[in-house]
Amino acid sequence: MTDPLPTYAELPVVAGAPPGSSWGVWGEDDKFGTLNLQTPERARRAAESVRSGRWFALNLPFELPDPPLYNRARVRHEVTGELGGGHDDLLHDWNTQSSTQWDGFRHFAHRSHGHYGGVADQDHGMHFWAERGIVARAVLADVDRWRAAQGRPLRQGESDPITGPEVLACLEAQGTTVEVGDVLLVRTGWTTWYRTLDADARVAHAADLHTPGLAGRELPEVLWDLHVSALALDNPGVDMWPPGPETGFFHLAALPLLGLPLGELWDLDGLADDCRSTGTYDSLLTSAPINVHAGVASPANAIAIR
Repeated sequence: MTDPLPTYAELPVVAGAPPGSSWGVWGEDDKFGTLNLQTPERARRAAESVRSGRWFALNLPFELPDPPLYNRARVRHEVTGELGGGHDDLLHDWNTQSSTQWDGFRHFAHRSHGHYGGVADQDHGMHFWAERGIVARAVLADVDRWRAAQGRPLRQGESDPITGPEVLACLEAQGTTVEVGDVLLVRTGWTTWYRTLDADARVAHAADLHTPGLAGRELPEVLWDLHVSALALDNPGVDMWPPGPETGFFHLAALPLLGLPLGELWDLDGLADDCRSTGTYDSLLTSAPINVHAGVASPANAIAIR
């Protein structure tokens, strides 16, 4: 690993790597990106965030959102076997990105430079992350509550941008310090709002999807210079949707260039309530991606322990 970690202005660190990329920071053929920042030493530090012993599962029900967003397939759950006998589960048309999930590096390639690290598409895979596991200190930026306190509540059902400076201002207002290797959780309040919608409103929302989310040309620099190991939001796509040409598309910088894993549709409401009540916003986070060889994405299977 390049030590000390380069700033965004110092990227790239190897000749021939794309501008704004972390390729080479962790050597050639790297398949973990910023997950390399999760170390045993930092896991021990993360354990210091456990104060009460309360834990919070950060996963939406398997069937939500319903209907699935971005025209993804709707999973059908079949239970096999006879009454009184043994049963098995069969999941038909299951898309690993239809509910709470991690985007892997196969999910998104740069049109000019390909997948993260210059590694071939078929040589990336979720199995690398699954074999390693994800354990880190997590910090929550409750942007939904912070924006409301500013008198500018996020506009759910609309393309409302959350900029990098706003994320930093939210963390500062909370008194939250981000440490190297942390997982940054950003709450937009989208899941809170989605739960209030009836079936017809959910269908209409899926057909004409507009959501608050991260937006702004400064995002790659702001988030890289925090040196977080991963980023997860409670909205459908991390980015504001639909993204605008003037605000950029953060996926394009995060996955193929910076090697920054992205989590989407995380259920952060219970965790956020506990953070607010205690005035502390850190936790020990564990996540177990599914061990599917060459997998594109995975359910998060994430738990925050406080």
